[in-house]
Amino acid sequence: MNDPSTQGTRNPALPGAGRDSVGQPGVIGLALAAVLAAALAQGSWQWFATYIGVTLLAVLFAFQRLPAWTSDIRSAYMRSLVAYSMVVGLCVAITIAPMLQRWAWLFPMPGTRSRCPELGAYEAMRARAALTNLAGHDGVALAYAQKAQSHDAVAVCLSAVTTEWLPAYAAGAAMLVGACAWFRGRARAGKRD
Repeated sequence: MNDPSTQGTRNPALPGAGRDSVGQPGVIGLALAAVLAAALAQGSWQWFATYIGVTLLAVLFAFQRLPAWTSDIRSAYMRSLVAYSMVVGLCVAITIAPMLQRWAWLFPMPGTRSRCPELGAYEAMRARAALTNLAGHDGVALAYAQKAQSHDAVAVCLSAVTTEWLPAYAAGAAMLVGACAWFRGRARAGKRD
């Protein structure tokens, strides 16, 4: 069973193993978690998405370490930097999605949000038409149904508009994080030399 001639010898290290591959499964896992969180979010972006995004960012910043800086574009550093930046961008997009949906000043795309209140007014009219037989019985219930239908329609509309623009925010965050990490890595490498 045990061959004494092989005892004490170790398997040779795989190319690229070691310091360059530290934390890579974490980036892949976080990317998958972020994609699942975004894919499973249905309807309006809820504040729990912010919590999910912040949690994923905390895990990423706590456990992900980029390899040593190098200027070679085909290096493990550059591959890790691209993956790291894109996952951070995705997590940032998930984090800010509820804010973008609710706060017009944070989402200043002209003309994108204007159709949502009109859609809400239309849904309120549809609710009134569908429930006209209740009008004589319970006006409060009719008003509540109209308001609920209008609110839901506006939230879903704003969510859809927000989701359309999230890639732009994610790409911007990814480029900013990537540039900062690259310059920081280069500065650290310069200090070591």
